[in-house]
Amino acid sequence: MSLAEEPPAADTKLRLLPWTSPEGKPCYLSADSGHSRLSLLADDVEAAQLSSGEQVLAGARAVLADRTAGERAARFALTRAAECLEDVLRIAVSRGERIPGSELEEGRGR
Repeated sequence: MSLAEEPPAADTKLRLLPWTSPEGKPCYLSADSGHSRLSLLADDVEAAQLSSGEQVLAGARAVLADRTAGERAARFALTRAAECLEDVLRIAVSRGERIPGSELEEGRGR
């Protein structure tokens, strides 16, 4: 099992992890099994990110429904929503790349 910050080669099966390096670069996992400790940790992080996204969405909807909410509340809600959207998109790409025969999997050597 190894971690890499570089995009995977076209013939390599690597998992895009749900976090980035301290420099903001994507992290990849090479593991023989989807049940390695790091794979399971990534699954847990993805689940937490999706749950957080649901909570942020509910909060953003509440801010939008409140006609008295000010610019500060709207900016806060939008900032959190953008962060969650980034996480959800990374999860979607990661999961899409792991679907056998998917366009994402075949186009990895971009």
